[in-house]
Amino acid sequence: MIKYKILKREKGEYEYLIIRNISYEKKMEEIDLKELLTLFWNKKTQIVLIVLIFMLLGIIYTMGFIKPKYTSSTTLLLANGNSTNKTNTITTSDITLNSKLVSTYSKLVQSKSVMRQVIANLDVNIDEEELKKQVSVTQEEDTEIIKISVENENPTIAANIANEVARVFSDKVKEIYNINNIQIIDEAEINPEPSNIHHTKDILIFMFIGIVISIGYVLLANMLDTTIKTAEEVEKQFKVPVLATIPLYNFEPIKTKGGKKRK
Repeated sequence: MIKYKILKREKGEYEYLIIRNISYEKKMEEIDLKELLTLFWNKKTQIVLIVLIFMLLGIIYTMGFIKPKYTSSTTLLLANGNSTNKTNTITTSDITLNSKLVSTYSKLVQSKSVMRQVIANLDVNIDEEELKKQVSVTQEEDTEIIKISVENENPTIAANIANEVARVFSDKVKEIYNINNIQIIDEAEINPEPSNIHHTKDILIFMFIGIVISIGYVLLANMLDTTIKTAEEVEKQFKVPVLATIPLYNFEPIKTKGGKKRK
């Protein structure tokens, strides 16, 4: 509620000093929060229904629309095994040298010459650019170990390509750098589980989208509804307190002893 206090100036003019009722405005803020929570509670059926619909869409999407792909990986140790080193030990200088070569090796793995040789050796029906997209190279942090991973729609082909890429890459390094360093630590194995399908994660994402959309729908519908339904809404709209309310009453005629109806 806003109170007005009239102040008289020397020239006889009047000015109005507006004094706000802070406690009333605070009350209105509390009512706003209460109304919001009440609104969501009253619309809980619509909210739950929308969320369930989006969860169902998430299940349909993750089960029926995502083509499964399988990933197999092989790990290699980039040890400095040049011809001058007759032992199999790895020295500090070897590690330093190989650390500098890791990024170069990673690019070499996906080079056209390696991709072409792999395709020729395996006789697979795939072009170079497509194979390059399937092959990824990562380095284990602070090590001379790299991982070659291949993602393919066929788990057997994925494993075969990963192992062949490792072999061709190893031969290519020996040919170019005259370094015989590279040791295959783990060969790629067939992975029967799809690597691109995460049922729980996908469903939770769709559920979150459903929650956001349902809340947005309820708030938008409430904003477009301009009808006043409660005394609190009257106070909020007109910034004045409601002194009294008249309940809605259904007046029915009263029957007299003679059977006549009296209003």
